[in-house]
Amino acid sequence: MVSLSYKPDGEIIKQFMKDNSFFRGLRGPVGSGKSVSCCIEILRRAIEQKPGEDGKRRSRWAVIRNTNPQLKTTTIKTWLDWMPEQNWGNFKWSVPYTHEIKKGDIELEVIFLALDRPEDVKKLLSLELTGVWINEAREIPKSIVDACTMRVGRYPSMRDGGPSWYGVIADTNPPDTDHWWAILAGETVIPDYITKQEAKMLVKPDNWIFFNQPPAMTEVFNKDKEFEKYDENPDKENGKNLTPEYYKNIIRGKTKSWIDVYVLNKLGQIEDGKPVYEMFRKDVHVARSDVAIMKEAPIYVGIDFGLTPACVFGQRVRGRWLIIDELVAEDMGILRFSDLMKQKMAEYLPKNFVIFGDPAGDHRAQTDESTPFQILRGRGITARPAPSNDVMLRLEAVNVTLQRMIDGDSGILIDPKCTNIIRGFDGGYHYRRLQVSGERYEEKPCKNRFSHIHDALQYMLLGAGEGRQLTVGTKNAKPRIAKKEFNVFDLKPKRVYERRK
Repeated sequence: MVSLSYKPDGEIIKQFMKDNSFFRGLRGPVGSGKSVSCCIEILRRAIEQKPGEDGKRRSRWAVIRNTNPQLKTTTIKTWLDWMPEQNWGNFKWSVPYTHEIKKGDIELEVIFLALDRPEDVKKLLSLELTGVWINEAREIPKSIVDACTMRVGRYPSMRDGGPSWYGVIADTNPPDTDHWWAILAGETVIPDYITKQEAKMLVKPDNWIFFNQPPAMTEVFNKDKEFEKYDENPDKENGKNLTPEYYKNIIRGKTKSWIDVYVLNKLGQIEDGKPVYEMFRKDVHVARSDVAIMKEAPIYVGIDFGLTPACVFGQRVRGRWLIIDELVAEDMGILRFSDLMKQKMAEYLPKNFVIFGDPAGDHRAQTDESTPFQILRGRGITARPAPSNDVMLRLEAVNVTLQRMIDGDSGILIDPKCTNIIRGFDGGYHYRRLQVSGERYEEKPCKNRFSHIHDALQYMLLGAGEGRQLTVGTKNAKPRIAKKEFNVFDLKPKRVYERRK
């Protein structure tokens, strides 16, 4: 009989394995023993399964990973490190990858599936399982998690005694702040742009529980509250299985956002690419408290259309931009989004609004004869196209504000509640790394969840005159603004520009 020696190194890991909730999630830094504990948990539950009439303890698990390469090189590798073939039976390397373990009275079948293989997804939806392990759950959509919950508790059948325990276990490094994991764990609120029906899917069921491991390192600050260094956290988990210098070595050359996520176990976004705005400094360009609204200044608005619409609200005061608010939506047309815009604008009344949008929005849609600008005007929102859609001009319009200094202050100051804009500036809006040797990147910024809000920011700044010298060929060009100020809630909005013939 083959023995396996495992002792969880950490109180949170112990609590995770002792718990019997239907869904158990374990979040922690890299190297904290999450994946190994899930491997052991599968085997432990197989051992604890009550025997059938023939004396066999039968169970069947599915292991889910986002892509096939990740599944083979990371998840399966970890599994076989602890359950090697020579001790636990042959591993079937044809799709679906399967490990059938028969030891004594234990009959355990573990099926490994990748979501980038359509045949694997189809297989998952047809399996009758005892449990599911979701490895690196931040990469898995909530719809797949819900599908997993419907497939467990079906093996062994009730005719054969049923499962002693069934459910879903999941592990992950910290996800982004608006990820389903963060919302269900109670660390962030449900976004206000989603529908009531969608919101119901993001309410944590009573039999779901989330465990959060301590950070592997801690930040050390001086008496002036300025960051000095990172120290090892004596309360970190799985430290006994790591080299003494493990974390000190892996943080070298890494960005703060990378360290926050993978070492400090903080919610956040990590992108493999080069930030678009390398001049951005959070301590310089982001306010420490709410940005005050200037009474006499109009509010400029930038809009990016599409099914992930976004808009930015800002004021220009003595050459300095104050970014006061943002609005981001997903899977939403311009009609619904215009209602959200009007609600947001109502928070700043009485105010005049000067609105610029994506010039491509002046083209007629394929589905009807209306353009986004026409639809907005029909909803009482008068907007005009930004002067250009050239990416380089738009980026320059932002760069000139980042580099500008006004009486010792930065040329742009962002309200801390504009989290999507800030995270975009902090690397979320980036150039994707090319799959070639060396540090080479794509020529245009990557289209992702942060690109839409930054497109909106670019349209607003370019429309208001930033980077104007590049569009007209002179350094002395003055910003051009609306001829007349107007109120977005006027029943008959005033015409502020003449359409070019």
